[in-house]
Amino acid sequence: MNEISLIQPDDWHLHLRDDGKMKAVVNDTARQFARAIIMPNLAPPVTRCEQALAYRSRILDAVQPRYSFEPLMTLYLTDNLPPAEIEQAAASPMIHAAKLYPAGATTNSDAGVTHIDRIDAVLETMQRVDLPLLVHGEATAREIDVFDREKAFIDQTLKTLRQRYPDLRIVFEHITTTDAVDYVLSQNDRMAATITPHHLLINRNDLFKGGINPHHYCLPIAKRETHRQALLRAATSQPGKFFAGTDSAPHSRSDKESACGCAGIYSAHAAIELYAEAFDQAGNFEHFETFMSIAGAQFYQMPLNQKKITLQRKSWTVPEQLQFDEHGLIPFRAGQDIEWTLIPASAGSEAA
Repeated sequence: MNEISLIQPDDWHLHLRDDGKMKAVVNDTARQFARAIIMPNLAPPVTRCEQALAYRSRILDAVQPRYSFEPLMTLYLTDNLPPAEIEQAAASPMIHAAKLYPAGATTNSDAGVTHIDRIDAVLETMQRVDLPLLVHGEATAREIDVFDREKAFIDQTLKTLRQRYPDLRIVFEHITTTDAVDYVLSQNDRMAATITPHHLLINRNDLFKGGINPHHYCLPIAKRETHRQALLRAATSQPGKFFAGTDSAPHSRSDKESACGCAGIYSAHAAIELYAEAFDQAGNFEHFETFMSIAGAQFYQMPLNQKKITLQRKSWTVPEQLQFDEHGLIPFRAGQDIEWTLIPASAGSEAA
């Protein structure tokens, strides 16, 4: 297969930062995707609807006029978020979910939830008004090994969530393990999961090839090759339960290459091509359009996009560095070739 045509995809998990840094990266996403779920872990976090709508306006102001892009906003859950804010979010056509960060799990998560018992009223409201819950699925207790945090979260938190709130729509974001794949497959249609391009393409060995590579450090951390293979099988052969969410997370080169480097991989510059490369490695494009363009929209109960895009098997080289701040940004696969090239939606035909 040398050319693929599909409905224009959406990114169901995206970090954009804010202000000048957001302006430096947002058009990488707008060039490829029609919509994106925008993460609320700014500093300070986006905990109120008015903050989310103001952030949305700043994003749209930064999008180049040639792109048609819709940011889908989310709220950041805290121990003290009032349920009334969830009702207001559900009534807004611009706010589409709320995000559960276990406190201390990842970048800007210190204000996150310390225990799900503290947000019972919020979760009950979310179930009642049918606002999806997005979860960063890692347990954060100090004694839990970093490679076991996802499984521990399933056992300690996610199973309880599903039992208490069986009708709550939950997206288990950026899954990384066989345990997560198996758990999502065991659940009904009120649960789905996103998978990132980097977790489909690298394993934990890639953190240490040629020395420690901070640009392959993300949370959840990449796991063993057996887990990567499980993710590939899930993405390519389980249509509907898994869909694209890049978790693209821009950090300054200086913040990554430091004594305490930030977690996050930037993939927005080539996200769709990277997903295509992963499916190509698996030798199975049968469900590529479902994974990229259909399953996520259906889970979020949104219409499919009308434009189509085309990917061609044509190699190109990722720049060594991208503009971001005075130190620049190192993209995923910097200086390496990618075997697929995107023809943007503006040049494609309308979807049937």
